[in-house]
Amino acid sequence: MEMNYCTQCGGKLELRFHEGEGRLIPWCESCGAYRYPIFNTAVSMVVMDEKKEKVLLIRQYGRPAYVLVAGYVNQGEDAEDAAAREIREELDLTVSSLHFNHSHYFAPSNTLMLNFTATVKEDQPRPNREVDDWAWFSVEEAKAHIKPGSLAEAFLRGSFDGNYVFPERSRK
Repeated sequence: MEMNYCTQCGGKLELRFHEGEGRLIPWCESCGAYRYPIFNTAVSMVVMDEKKEKVLLIRQYGRPAYVLVAGYVNQGEDAEDAAAREIREELDLTVSSLHFNHSHYFAPSNTLMLNFTATVKEDQPRPNREVDDWAWFSVEEAKAHIKPGSLAEAFLRGSFDGNYVFPERSRK
């Protein structure tokens, strides 16, 4: 997503070559400064039981497909803290361990997605209003039930086999 106006003064930005970056960067003539692109940051989690035999998938917002638990990182919050917070808020589960898997820029929402595998202590979620349904699946069942062609599917499959194949529409 291209920035057209300065986030500090509101002045029109122009693209200028920045030698240190080796590419064109938005420049504010009024401020005399480069303005780097702004984007959202979110986390998504492959939630697993303590034995790492089952994967928890959720359904949300009236949609029929299963997806991963996910949410935005708040200003001033570390991604790891956001991952644990989202799992606690949406499912009332406590994260016992967290491992970073992979990141991917998702153009449709201008979001950098950071994916983790989270192991939780409990196996009985108490979902909040954001979660319509949830279920534990074996790893193979989770791969079969996750929303096909989605970013969630790419992260889930990649977290187990190391091969991250992202949907084309997310690369724009």
